[in-house]
Amino acid sequence: MPSIYQLKPAFQNLLRPLCRRLAHLGITANQVTVSAIILSLGLGAALAFQPQSTWLLLLLPLVLLIRMALNAIDGMLAREHQMQSPLGGILNELGDVIADAGLYLPFALLPTVYPWLVVLVVLLATISEMTGVIAIQIGASRRYDGPLGKSDRAFLFGLMALLLGLGVPPGHWLNIMFGILLMLSILTIFNRASQALKQVHPHV
Repeated sequence: MPSIYQLKPAFQNLLRPLCRRLAHLGITANQVTVSAIILSLGLGAALAFQPQSTWLLLLLPLVLLIRMALNAIDGMLAREHQMQSPLGGILNELGDVIADAGLYLPFALLPTVYPWLVVLVVLLATISEMTGVIAIQIGASRRYDGPLGKSDRAFLFGLMALLLGLGVPPGHWLNIMFGILLMLSILTIFNRASQALKQVHPHV
């Protein structure tokens, strides 16, 4: 299914000169990964204390874009500059779900929002990423199928933060958005599992 993830090759091409520069400076893939985690948790902690702060909400889309760039750069450093390592693989997968939780859980503190909905969305986001990783264990490739991959989640959470930061009051529209995210997350988990199984058993 369509996903913003499909734009990744073009995004990587834009970042490749910066990636080469960082490699020349001795910056490692793992350092970039850790930087993305720290950046996400830092903003998430600030939002937890001030969930309705206008400037923090407006900062969230920018941080999500920077984090997306850092995630692309760490992968290119690892693959294209011989920096792949077992530790890097662990940091990459765990870092994504930790950063997601840190950035998205503060939405549960907004007025009128059902906290359990946000928690469920974050939980299912973690399960969908786990499903993509489990595909490797059964002999398939790492699955990034949509409709709600990491980039799509970031776009929708960033959009909600932008609207709130621009003055749209919190309301039940947020619960509707989280309900949509919930359904898309379930569909994503199903798609990733089914595509992994088809890859392993194409004739079943």
